[in-house]
Amino acid sequence: MARPGRPARSGAASRRPEDMEGIFRRAVAGHGFVRPSPVDPGGRPVDIHVPAQATRDAATGDTVRVRLSRTRDAGRPGPSGEIVAIVRRRTTRFVGSYFEAAGGGWVRIDGTAFARPVSVGDPGAKGVRVDDKVVIDMVRFPSPIRDGEGVVVEVLGAAGTPGIDTLTVIHEFGLPGPFPEAALAVARVAAEAWEDDVPADRRDLGDAVTVTIDPVDARDFDDAISLERIERGHWLLGVHIADVAHFVPEGSALDQEARQRGTSVYLPDRVIPMLPELVSNNLASLQPGRLRFTRTCWIEFSADGVPVHTTVERSAIRSRRRFTYEEVDLFLADPDTRRVEMTTEVRALLGRMRDLARILLARRTARGALELVMPEVKIDLDRDGRVAGAHVVAHTESHRIIEEFMLAANEAVAARLHAAHAGFLRRIHPAPDLRKLRQLTEFVSELGFEVDTLESRFELQRLLGLARGRAEEHAVHYAVLRSLTRAAYGPQEEGHFALASDCYCHFTSPIRRDPDLQVHRALERLDRGRKTPFDGLTLLGEECSHLERRAEAAERELVKLKLLAAMAGRIGTEIEAVVTGVEAFGIFVQGLVLPAEGIVPKESLPDDIYRHDRAAHTLAGRRPANTFRLGDRIRVVVARVDLDRRELEFRHAAVVDRGATGRTRRPPRSRPTGHPGGPRGDREARRRPRR
Repeated sequence: MARPGRPARSGAASRRPEDMEGIFRRAVAGHGFVRPSPVDPGGRPVDIHVPAQATRDAATGDTVRVRLSRTRDAGRPGPSGEIVAIVRRRTTRFVGSYFEAAGGGWVRIDGTAFARPVSVGDPGAKGVRVDDKVVIDMVRFPSPIRDGEGVVVEVLGAAGTPGIDTLTVIHEFGLPGPFPEAALAVARVAAEAWEDDVPADRRDLGDAVTVTIDPVDARDFDDAISLERIERGHWLLGVHIADVAHFVPEGSALDQEARQRGTSVYLPDRVIPMLPELVSNNLASLQPGRLRFTRTCWIEFSADGVPVHTTVERSAIRSRRRFTYEEVDLFLADPDTRRVEMTTEVRALLGRMRDLARILLARRTARGALELVMPEVKIDLDRDGRVAGAHVVAHTESHRIIEEFMLAANEAVAARLHAAHAGFLRRIHPAPDLRKLRQLTEFVSELGFEVDTLESRFELQRLLGLARGRAEEHAVHYAVLRSLTRAAYGPQEEGHFALASDCYCHFTSPIRRDPDLQVHRALERLDRGRKTPFDGLTLLGEECSHLERRAEAAERELVKLKLLAAMAGRIGTEIEAVVTGVEAFGIFVQGLVLPAEGIVPKESLPDDIYRHDRAAHTLAGRRPANTFRLGDRIRVVVARVDLDRRELEFRHAAVVDRGATGRTRRPPRSRPTGHPGGPRGDREARRRPRR
């Protein structure tokens, strides 16, 4: 496992006033960038460029001290500097492939973090074989003037063996392993103390008509819904959330382990849970027909969906029915269907849920909430963990029903804590940078959309509506996504831009997210007449945000590895793809059937002289036909796969024209197979912020 936070052994210069600390990331070409820290979630940091010869032995993710230069780099905007000290290593452990040369053992680190292999001497004691995947502990980090040195600490197995890719990612990202015995002991004590009756300090809702709606493969159920029509035509919505805090005593070994994990990690072939299965899949899981402790958020809405009153209380429920999304969609298509078995009471409940959710969605839309249509593609694995195919995860009305009720509960709980002047972790999504919105305005105007300034959320919303169903929809939605900032956790009162909410938090998933568990704790303290202090919440929010992003990055990386392995067997195959990034050196594309992402180097595009327009997200040749824009659909040929460097290279085959003609244009057959060096430069991941 990775060991974050180890103090660096690198030499350090005396500190000067112009020195800054930040997080370093190295580009493939050897130079790097430092993002100053700390940065508030709404901050607009400017990265500091560090030339290759001034990077010392810093590795991506390290905290470094950088000294700003008095002169700017020729031809490069923004500040530049040199690294004068490594403050803290992100990790000292790395995964790579073992080989032998010049009488010694070497490891080629996976990915592009290190350009040259690392010497590991004679690792015979570990029984390592050539082409094994191994974990090394870096003894001396490589620098521009010397090679690195490490020691093999674990042998994962032969590269290509089923499951080795998962172990690689687990070790690379320092994901947690089995739960320590002390944490499991707390869970066992909770299980032994469980009695199937309702304590006096909880409201017994066992007779209420409640249901859960989850994916067909869900293993834990942390939210249930009840809904009634009451006097004056009002609605009374009950969002019943698993009372995880009851089974995880604050400060216990189990609580500390949950905080260190931060979130469950959903890998394609396994789940690394935040809590032991004794809690997550049993004691706290809202299984149908079983008494379960909950924390219920009651929201009374007027007939037209305006929230008029909220209470939160400790409760106990017995879910009447566990639905899958597919079953609810069958009901929504035909409310009288007999293909899904349910009681009359439950059938009536689903009808009310449908009606209120539609009202709430209309109200959210009216206040300016943004709905990006970004298809979620899930890969299908065979029994050996290899890619067998992929499918688009449909976001249907059943999903929207649950989403609306979870959003309403999260907002209601945040408003309650805010009104009590209590400290709590909010979910913050800052407004986009105005410069990016101006660039977005220019881009969509070039696509032919007549818009006013997109600095207005309502104009952004109108743009998304205009693009829906049109050939340019992918381009517009990708561009809007790139203009948004990332959501984060913290106590700051900054609101949630995408949801058009002034006060928002995460309350509804305490089984799999520690921030939700922390919000439950804040409610517990209010019950006892206490308030959570603000001290420490900023740091806690940063930790939770970091762990969330680590989990997301690990999920993406393993999907990438599995897709690369699948593409390695498809060299020469032509596929349809969408342009997901545009750079001066080429375009990044993602397959539409198998969502593997790779580069089409400029050298493999049709012969032309190309100009890169960063603001317009285009790479345009002199010939009008040779213009490549974010969101374009094109056909490409799989040209090269490098599993160790995790690179996928395509060759341009054809462009599917935008507009009504639907014609394609093909390049000359004599084009080369692609740039042998692979992608250059680096770019940030572009993804939908989690709500």
